[in-house]
Amino acid sequence: MILNQASTRRFRAYTSKHLDELLQRAGLDEEERLQVRAVATVLPFRTNAYVVDELIDWSAAPDDPIYRLVFPQEDMLPAADVARLADLLKAEAPNAEIQAEANKVRALLNPHPAGQMDLNVPRIGDEPVPGMQHKYPETVLFFPKQGQTCHAYCTYCFRWAQFVGDADLKFASDDIDQMVSYIRQHPEVTSVLITGGDAMIMGEPVIRRYIEPLLGLEQLESIRIGTKALAYWPQRFVSDPDADATLELFEQVVEAGKNLAFMAHFSHPRELESPLVESAVKRILGSGATIRTQAPLIRSINDDPAVWTSMWRRQLRMGLIPYYMFVERDTGPQDYFAVPLARAYEIFRDAYSSVSGLCRTVRGPSMSATPGKVCVDGVTEIAGQKVFMLHLIQARDPALVGRPFFAHYDPSAVWLTDLRPAFADRFPYEAAAEEALLPV
Repeated sequence: MILNQASTRRFRAYTSKHLDELLQRAGLDEEERLQVRAVATVLPFRTNAYVVDELIDWSAAPDDPIYRLVFPQEDMLPAADVARLADLLKAEAPNAEIQAEANKVRALLNPHPAGQMDLNVPRIGDEPVPGMQHKYPETVLFFPKQGQTCHAYCTYCFRWAQFVGDADLKFASDDIDQMVSYIRQHPEVTSVLITGGDAMIMGEPVIRRYIEPLLGLEQLESIRIGTKALAYWPQRFVSDPDADATLELFEQVVEAGKNLAFMAHFSHPRELESPLVESAVKRILGSGATIRTQAPLIRSINDDPAVWTSMWRRQLRMGLIPYYMFVERDTGPQDYFAVPLARAYEIFRDAYSSVSGLCRTVRGPSMSATPGKVCVDGVTEIAGQKVFMLHLIQARDPALVGRPFFAHYDPSAVWLTDLRPAFADRFPYEAAAEEALLPV
């Protein structure tokens, strides 16, 4: 393979200290840049040279979708909060004062949706196991301490609280023995998802320390890696110094009889266009791993069925498996990015109807809510009532998986908690939680 300049350059990150300079490339004036910098005191900002130079169309910024994918927007937060923070920046207030104000705003943004800091935390005896989540019986999520950042941050990311430097908002662990011990004690666990952050921010020697101990667990059928590295730094699998060693590790996982699944995040077709991405995908697939793709539906970035049709078709040609269209979670700047559920279903339906059966492995629009992954199956009329049809793809209570239920149609609803049950007093998961005395 012939390596071009983009593939051989070293990784260079851009953070908030580079933000003002980068915003000037988007044509923003001084006051507009100040507003964006104010938002960036609350929500994390990080990108890199590949995204900036290869993916963003600066002639179309700030409306370019990739620009909006990684750069904060001044109206992502309430205007009064932005104005207050902007005034502090303009006055060159002490950083401690700015951070104290930013923390007040963060506390109102539901930094840990779906009970991820309490309901999902597993225990060994009476002791909680840090850095792990066990929401569904068969799946454990592990958050390696060294993987709690990304090559670039998405502005919509529901894990934004991991990246703002507040130790109270983070969950991570480097206790590999504890992870293995917990899994051994729970034979129902057949899959481990290594996530973060982005697991592929770790170098090969580090990620090997987490993966190799899992290979001896006979109960495990699959190891999953959540990553956006293919979109934001495909060099990780092509030309980085440890690219070859990383692919050898993937081969070792497959040879051990485990399904190695890349859960790759692609939010827009442009992220798939680079020859570097094609090379990275071929190398990963050549190791025996599979690549499944997922992304949320994001207003102003991909809320168009043609975007999803294009993305799924290209993924299929590349050998990827379309997996999920998610609904933007109830955290961070949800009000800015959320698409109403009724519109989300229309976008999914129109895109789904425009692709072949091989692309229809994708599921959605799905809400990763407290009870589980709730899929909006459609809008219909029953007994004179217009309703949403829904079902749980995954659930805390496996008995609820696949059971259809209904909610009153609400054109403005953007999340599960906005819905009211139809033809029943409670949703199925509410009844089950009440019987088990669990929170919903």
